[in-house]
Amino acid sequence: MKKMIVTGITTLALLTGIVGGIGAGNSVEAAQTAIKFKDVPATHWAATAINSAVEQGYLKGYTDGTFKPSSPITKAEMASILSRLSDQPNNLNPVTNNFTDIPEWAKSGVSSAIKKGFINPANYKGKLDAKASLKRGEMAVWLTQGLATVDSDYKQALDDVQNTVVPAKEYFTGNLTASDKNAVAVAMGTGLMSVGSDKQFGIDRTTTRAEVAVLIARYSNVAKTKPADFKGLNELRQVGLTGTNLNVITSVFKKTAENQISLKGNRKYEDVTEDFSLVRNKEIATDRNYADLKVLNWIIIDTSVTKDERSIYYPVFVDEGFKLPEGTYYSFTEFSLNIKSTMNQLQAGSLLNSVTFDPLTSPHTKAFLSYAAPKIGDYTGNKGVFVAENPIYWANGLLHFNRQVTRAITLETKEGAVFSIIDSK
Repeated sequence: MKKMIVTGITTLALLTGIVGGIGAGNSVEAAQTAIKFKDVPATHWAATAINSAVEQGYLKGYTDGTFKPSSPITKAEMASILSRLSDQPNNLNPVTNNFTDIPEWAKSGVSSAIKKGFINPANYKGKLDAKASLKRGEMAVWLTQGLATVDSDYKQALDDVQNTVVPAKEYFTGNLTASDKNAVAVAMGTGLMSVGSDKQFGIDRTTTRAEVAVLIARYSNVAKTKPADFKGLNELRQVGLTGTNLNVITSVFKKTAENQISLKGNRKYEDVTEDFSLVRNKEIATDRNYADLKVLNWIIIDTSVTKDERSIYYPVFVDEGFKLPEGTYYSFTEFSLNIKSTMNQLQAGSLLNSVTFDPLTSPHTKAFLSYAAPKIGDYTGNKGVFVAENPIYWANGLLHFNRQVTRAITLETKEGAVFSIIDSK
């Protein structure tokens, strides 16, 4: 990829994460060396990125002296821009451009974008819909496919996040399609793209020329970075593979020693594991028989770290600036219940004797409510009685560490596996 020096992009530009389109075609002419667009004042959030992208030939201005930063970009135009990324390697298994609807001016660019791994014709039925505006979901797919061509570990990451929790409102409301989910997760985990102020990723939103200018610079930086260097991506991968981000957030918990755990029935210490994936989505042995219970996901958040070191899930569950007392992490658990007869909220809280895995209440922060994630109140009615037989919701608890009196955190499955960890300090 061509080197890009895009310093001075405003904080807003970096945080909005929205990516978009670019102009190409017969109506666009090269800008002068001294780039001055009358519709891109110095105060525009993407002014620096726009000027940098134009200087390097990725984008062009119009003959009337405008850049049209808010104009949407078409698929053909974006493909042509991606084809200009000279440092992007070609796919080792080249695919033929079999699209039948590409404008003559864009055929070469689309073919090059395919060779560079951004576009996979197998995902289409012979037509790219080249003149249609490129939407953010498809943009995420193209860019992460490009990353997978740069580094095979990005390709592995796309597989690893298949079952992850995506920190976007569409995920929690069930509106994130399977075809977009993996790409959205990797795009967010690397910082390429993010949610907007409404907490939506915006799968179906079109992208603009200004957004693309910022995105091109981001892609250049991400492509030069190893996937393992992105904490957010590491969390998303671990949650996808194991059901929890615990080992990314902290290393203080280890498998509970044999002399520190009391096992029930005929279970043996050989049944004990620190691998959460072995108890994820399994029926858990409960203290009460009101319902069968499964733990689908378990998210840990450390509120004591700096903003740059925060969990990628912090904005979903925790309000800005809130800090827990020292020695405590937040514990957020996604529970699936199969209620046997009738059960109220207090009885749900008695299913597990744990402050860490506690089905009693859901987070009530402004952040959590803004993401519209399923909560216990969605399934309970008069006097807290559940009105649904099979609720799935997020609950909040606490994970303590560095205490004088330590206690193992344990989940026992009905199948026999026992997840048990303890503070190792």
